[in-house]
Amino acid sequence: MSKLQKLYRKIKNNPKAVSFRDLDKLLAFAGFKVRQPGGGSSHYFYKKKNKCISVPYKRPYVREYYVNRVIELLEGELDFENQEGH
Repeated sequence: MSKLQKLYRKIKNNPKAVSFRDLDKLLAFAGFKVRQPGGGSSHYFYKKKNKCISVPYKRPYVREYYVNRVIELLEGELDFENQEGH
């Protein structure tokens, strides 16, 4: 199991304790481009083709709602689910 698979599993199993850095790493691996906030905003925007998501930077953890939205968005992007059984 790769480090990225472990990270994905960790995030999916405990969406209440996910750092912004870990979520950013996972989205970057999935091919999402990030646009950093400007003008005092804390929301980072990730975009890939027709998919877009906003994730606010928050310490120590990103809110569970945003983590669950990212997981839903990535379910079709990453093929870790099918590889775990093999």
